[in-house]
Amino acid sequence: MDTAHPSFPILVALFVLLLGVTSSQPYEEFLQCLEFHDSNITSIVYTRANSSFSSLLESSIRNPRFDTSATPKPLLIFTPRQISHIESAIRCSRAHRIQIRVRSGGHDYEGLSYSTISPSLTFLVLDLRNLRAIQVDVPSKTAWAQAGATLGELYYAIAAESRTLAFPAGMWPTVGLGGHISGGGYGSLLRKHGIAADNVVDAQVVDVEGRILDRASMGEDLFWAIRGASMGEDLFWAIRGGGGNTFGIVIAWKIKLVPVPATVTACTVTRTLEQNATEIVHRWQYVVDKLPNDVFFMVVLNSVANPVQANATTIQASFNSLYLGGIEGLIPMMDAKFPDLGLRRENCVEMSWAKSILYFAGFPLNSPLESLLDRTISATGSAKFKGKSDYVKEPIPISGFEGIWEKLKEVGVQTGGLILASYGGKMSEIPESSIPFPHRAGNIYQVEEVAFWVEDGVEAADGYLNWLRGLYEYMTPYVSKNPREAYANYRDLDIGRNGGGGEGDYRRARSWGSSYYKNNFDRLVRVKTAVDPANFFRNEQSIPPLSSWR
Repeated sequence: MDTAHPSFPILVALFVLLLGVTSSQPYEEFLQCLEFHDSNITSIVYTRANSSFSSLLESSIRNPRFDTSATPKPLLIFTPRQISHIESAIRCSRAHRIQIRVRSGGHDYEGLSYSTISPSLTFLVLDLRNLRAIQVDVPSKTAWAQAGATLGELYYAIAAESRTLAFPAGMWPTVGLGGHISGGGYGSLLRKHGIAADNVVDAQVVDVEGRILDRASMGEDLFWAIRGASMGEDLFWAIRGGGGNTFGIVIAWKIKLVPVPATVTACTVTRTLEQNATEIVHRWQYVVDKLPNDVFFMVVLNSVANPVQANATTIQASFNSLYLGGIEGLIPMMDAKFPDLGLRRENCVEMSWAKSILYFAGFPLNSPLESLLDRTISATGSAKFKGKSDYVKEPIPISGFEGIWEKLKEVGVQTGGLILASYGGKMSEIPESSIPFPHRAGNIYQVEEVAFWVEDGVEAADGYLNWLRGLYEYMTPYVSKNPREAYANYRDLDIGRNGGGGEGDYRRARSWGSSYYKNNFDRLVRVKTAVDPANFFRNEQSIPPLSSWR
């Protein structure tokens, strides 16, 4: 690696010219620092004046709500091609007080991987799109996957090697591995095999000093750094569900692959209020966490046009299930355990597990497996959205659902809804403290409350946001309490908004920290304090060190 380069003054002058600034000493020094570490690094730096800057920034924005002229933009986008580039970015960003936001798939619910709520913050986006290599080892049933890979790319790579291996992560193919696993990562295999973070066996992390750590070296290096031999396992514990890149930058995960049958069965049954949807959803709650672990059930609730009454709406419940086996085994089991649903053969399709990902993502049944490799698709298309999450421990009464129906009818057709995802099974067997993700035994199902809209403007957005907050408030009596639990990957800046002080403030963090991590939050704070005491790796809801406890 060169330590000097004769073209550097010209490069700096060019960058300053492109930025349109005449006095930007910190920025010049930052570029000089990058050039010092790698003379070729400028080819992966995109400034705001670069013709590709906007298209690159927008290419991984999955929520158009954060793609407006008012959205704070990064100073530059950094697209590393090798790990040494990340080391340089960390060292230079620290030296020149430029914050780093790390993006893999761009599905961050509050846009924190590529933006900020603070217009005055100087930050760069470290986009991991070029670091997405995947190596599948069938004999050991493991794989190494870089953090910039998407779930779809991972599933495709696994399927290319084996039809009977899978990874228990999410059901949307463009979600990036980096943030998904670090926040937990649940999907259709959670009742059989737990969540993604439960199945991580090693990782590569670049820490705040720019050192590359894996599970074996975390202990030795961190013992030297903080004089605490146990901190190696503590850091490995923390990154598996403790939030995206708050302890360092995860660049690769070694994951345990799990067995699945060569043929699985995916089913969809829809019912409206006129078809007894209320009673069926109510009964679903008493069955879903007690079904065999081979069954995953998800229910989508939203308002739709009434098919029998003009200019009217009704509520539709869409029951989506995955069974790890064939139709012949599923139908009699469901007839015995959940006859209310009336599941029939024509509601179901047999396929490989990898194909089931496309099924649940709404792809046509004849879609090729290569569709998993498309990094451009968005779950909401051009619609903006805001999501919230809850956990249900006691069945909601019918009267509670009737109130939910009224809430859903307040907004337009298919512009707001709830997604109920079954728990139980393996999720009830794993201790809450096993990893930072604590939502285990006692939960019947998880709820995602969500609002979608296509209209532009603050007034339209406020209308939908207020509706969603009203729905969330309505759900209060029916969901977990003390704390009211939430899923970290469904980031929600409303939680803790009215408490504490500035960014990373410990008092404010207690609110969302308890919701996301319950009793694991304090251990996460201790790990953060040990590995990043100055809080370099941070965002509006990252784990704070004790130094921020004011």
